[in-house]
Amino acid sequence: MKENGEKIVALTAYDYPFATMADESGIHMLLVGDSLGMVFQGKENTLPVTMDEMIYHTRIVAKAAKSAFVIGDMPFMSYQASKQEAIRNAGRLIKETGAEAVKLEGGVTVSKLIRAISDAGIPVQAHIGLTPQAVHQMGGYKVQRDEERLMADALEVQSAGAFSVVLEGIPTDISKKITDAIDIPTIGIGAGPHCDGQILVLHDLIGLNLGHIAKFVKQYATLGEDVRQAMKKYFKEVQAMKFPGKEYCY
Repeated sequence: MKENGEKIVALTAYDYPFATMADESGIHMLLVGDSLGMVFQGKENTLPVTMDEMIYHTRIVAKAAKSAFVIGDMPFMSYQASKQEAIRNAGRLIKETGAEAVKLEGGVTVSKLIRAISDAGIPVQAHIGLTPQAVHQMGGYKVQRDEERLMADALEVQSAGAFSVVLEGIPTDISKKITDAIDIPTIGIGAGPHCDGQILVLHDLIGLNLGHIAKFVKQYATLGEDVRQAMKKYFKEVQAMKFPGKEYCY
């Protein structure tokens, strides 16, 4: 698709109904992100998410996906400690879920781990720029502007065997240079229009996000407000003894 100039459309997914709808909509790539820590669990960041939680959600999404390519996120400290642990956990994420690939965060610093996992026969998607698992080290969720470091990271993860790389929170001009410089597809999130593909968090896309909405997010629906109104109407009808009416009784 990169060679043909065809844009890759990716989306996060965490459960069966939404994964099914995304798959039926033609989404090419479904990422079961560790963002579930914030989206599903209400946590401040992605750091507390465990391997078992990632396996649980990834298994559900993989079951729903009939044509989409499913990637499972490797959570914080599931790969950083050693090559052996990285391979073992990546293997679990593939064997126990049915996903086709794993994703891990970092560039030059994790290239040895990317190579080790790839050498074990497991496809790896890299993730550079704003890497949420390093939020404390970065001093928050900040746009990454060090072009030299970002380019070095992109070239290194490609050399290590990554089949794709997520570019997050990177200025448009830098992400374009990276996309032009490497052979593997770039998937942008907050990285401008020149990436080979785009990804958004599902709950941001459909208006179910309960927290901050990032500048790069376009909301294509406002389901959160629809759900609130439906719940309020249900509450009022039960209180007023309008529900259940005769048509809903046996």
